[in-house]
Amino acid sequence: MPATVHGSPETTKTPPVGIGLQGAAHAAVVAAVLVALVYFGRPLLVPLALSVLMAFALAPVAEFLRRLRLGRIGAVILTVTLAVLLISAIATFIGTQLAWLAQSLPQYQHNITTKIHSVEGSAANNGMVQGALKMFNNLSVELANVPSSGPNKELEAKTTSQQSNPAVPVIIRTPAPSPLAVIQNVAGPLLEPLANLTIIIIFVIFILLQKEDLRDRFIMLAGGRDLQRTTTALDDGAQRLSRYLLLQTAVNTIFGTLVGLGLWAAGVPNPALWGLISAMFRFVPYVGVPIAALFPLTLALAVDPGWSMMLWTLGIFTLLETITGQAVEPWLYGRNMGLSAIAVVVAAGFWTFVWGPVGLLLSTPLTMCLVVIGRHVDQLRFLDVMLGDRPPLAPEESFYLRMLAGNPDEAAEQAEAFLHEHSLPTYFDQVAVKGLALAQLDVNRGALNEPGRMRIASTVEGFIDNLTMHRDVQEREASMSPEPAPANWQNRPVLCVAGRGVLDHAAASLLAHLLDRQGIGTRLALAEDVSPANLQELDCDGVQAICVSYLEPGNPKNARYMARRLRKRMPDLPLIAGFWSVIQDDTHYLDSFEATECDFLATSLQQAVTQVAALMKRSVTDGRFQSAVRQNEEEPVSD
Repeated sequence: MPATVHGSPETTKTPPVGIGLQGAAHAAVVAAVLVALVYFGRPLLVPLALSVLMAFALAPVAEFLRRLRLGRIGAVILTVTLAVLLISAIATFIGTQLAWLAQSLPQYQHNITTKIHSVEGSAANNGMVQGALKMFNNLSVELANVPSSGPNKELEAKTTSQQSNPAVPVIIRTPAPSPLAVIQNVAGPLLEPLANLTIIIIFVIFILLQKEDLRDRFIMLAGGRDLQRTTTALDDGAQRLSRYLLLQTAVNTIFGTLVGLGLWAAGVPNPALWGLISAMFRFVPYVGVPIAALFPLTLALAVDPGWSMMLWTLGIFTLLETITGQAVEPWLYGRNMGLSAIAVVVAAGFWTFVWGPVGLLLSTPLTMCLVVIGRHVDQLRFLDVMLGDRPPLAPEESFYLRMLAGNPDEAAEQAEAFLHEHSLPTYFDQVAVKGLALAQLDVNRGALNEPGRMRIASTVEGFIDNLTMHRDVQEREASMSPEPAPANWQNRPVLCVAGRGVLDHAAASLLAHLLDRQGIGTRLALAEDVSPANLQELDCDGVQAICVSYLEPGNPKNARYMARRLRKRMPDLPLIAGFWSVIQDDTHYLDSFEATECDFLATSLQQAVTQVAALMKRSVTDGRFQSAVRQNEEEPVSD
């Protein structure tokens, strides 16, 4: 329950502007230093990041082999050996296929030449293309005939004089390379990848061997004072990353298999090669699939004398990527990745800038780890807000902002999204009432003036009207009163009274809307309508129950004296005190309820609707009992 805050805005202490600017400057300096370290530390950080990623991918295999009683060292060595052999086999297969393809390409030269001439002929017969070429030619002629300036004329004169005296050609002969230079030129480009691969393999072995020890050391280093939170964050990150790698590998494998089968059916040479490359390149977000599609598209263009094979290839990649990216992955991943769409794009650009193509490959896993850290470390919560997929505002906060802005349409749109999985009373209790309680807190601390409160109340009315036309909610909700209402409950029998201000009246409007949907008529009354001066003018005909609405009880004197006035005006009617922000075990306000002298307490709109429905059913039962008594009295007594 939101706590009642008393006092004026002047009593709230705000940090000086200088301190805020100083903190922002420090944060900017720290961020710049971190980015610089990540950028200039690429030679060490890139192999380390690849090692950690590979260790997460191989950890389940190593654990499985360890359970087969191979021992920790034997399981790790066998796992890494199998991974190296698999990578080597894939590299060998790709190399042999590319070598065979390079030998086969010259025979497709005739098809490529024919298509080039076909395109040139089509352009020559196209009037629009010819007009554009003519325009560019005219512009080139005009630019060539521009008169030369003075310095240009001198340059032309020097050039002419130099042409009259031609220079003697100089021939530079390089000595024959030594055997050591030849070895250096051949082996040099291979040394760096081999060195990085060796470093990665060594890192992976040590990470898998010392996994538990490294985990404990990281926990003590990152959060020794809060072991539970640090352990939760680490386990959450490891689970998300392992699940992402597993699902992404499975999805990409199926994607590559379908691409290979589709290209084989279309007649593209080397379909297994292109399927494998498509599966590998799909680990690279956004640009991986288009790059992988360029190779088979170019080959289809060269192999087929016509254009059908290239169009089939383009259709295969487009269809499979659309289905996989828009339907399969969102269904598989759900919210397990925890990244927003814009975060994936920004992260891809940032990591590509600092680490190149390897950064693009690692961008999603690294950003996922940053989001997990932001969710569990309060000082880094901005990472979760900026990069995570969770909404930045709670539903009740978002509702309150829509009410402040006077936008009932957008609030109704958000409510309809919530109502796909929940009922309308649940939304009113968990979102709308809590949002109005936030507004009441601002009223208590003097931050919400009277025009703002009136705007919120009127926006709530428009919001309710928008939900009235939502047919899906009407069809899903089951009536709580299937039996027809008795005669004395058919003339708007429930009086919903606002406890104090217009915000209480808005909460009463929500309750009235729920009762109306159950077939129970209601009438609304402002706090001024039940004041001592205006109570006698209140229309009370047909009222069978009264519900007083409070967003917060505050001082119970208000509710007690209002209850006394209502009982005096309408005696013997059940009186419900609706304290919508009170929780069931809040003994302080439950004791305050005793002082209100009301008959029932409702801490939620749904509970109030249930209580009113029960009162109506009891009225139906009592009516049947009285009717039976009268019938028995009228029947003659037989001898």
